[in-house]
Amino acid sequence: MDLNKAYLYKFQRLAAWSGFLVMAVQGVCFFMLAKVQPPIDPEWSAIQVQDWMIDNRTGILWSMVICSFIIPLEYLFVVTTSWQMRRIERGWGVLTMTQVLTGVVAPVGFLYPMFMLSAAALRVEERSPELIQLMTDVFYYSYVGFAFVFCVQVIVLGIATLIDSRRNPVFPRWFAYVNFFLAVVLAPGAFIYLFTSGPLAWNGLFAFWLPCLAYFVWKVATPLLLLKAVTQEEAEADNAEKAAPVLI
Repeated sequence: MDLNKAYLYKFQRLAAWSGFLVMAVQGVCFFMLAKVQPPIDPEWSAIQVQDWMIDNRTGILWSMVICSFIIPLEYLFVVTTSWQMRRIERGWGVLTMTQVLTGVVAPVGFLYPMFMLSAAALRVEERSPELIQLMTDVFYYSYVGFAFVFCVQVIVLGIATLIDSRRNPVFPRWFAYVNFFLAVVLAPGAFIYLFTSGPLAWNGLFAFWLPCLAYFVWKVATPLLLLKAVTQEEAEADNAEKAAPVLI
């Protein structure tokens, strides 16, 4: 096999694992360091929010530092997913390009809310409780509500999986329904702007817990399937080279 092609597949495998790495590191930062997950109660008073942020200030700021290094690796995962979708469409088709563009937004959806929260945490004891509460509201509105954008990303990935007419499809058919299910459970995030309690609040069952669980399953399954797809692509390239006529 050509050396350049060998590196292509190696880079794709590394990029596939980067998706899992981003999720794992972000999970540690958000659940254990910053403690922004599970989300705080939207009905907390301004004083309660400020006290919570004072207690977690160091964790929030360190999470921002760590995420600044790790979350951009999500781009590698997005590009590799798009590259495998390109095999299905046999070129950069509408589905593939839509996945690229929506995937590019993903790191912004993680980092931008943390910028806001970090700015609030930096001088949390010098600010008024109402201002801290406002910036915390912006964080959760941006972070939880922003998830709806990913509905389009996973829908086009699911459609591409279903229309794959190859003898050996890039992704198994069941993966399409995983994507569609994720899109359905992400959709209620768009309603957090209307509720401060119940299942549609930013800490509710439908707006946070179900999407969080579904996203975890998807973010574990997708890298594994990408690794399998890369191996399949590599095998097809080897077979094509062996089948090519030798000119004497």
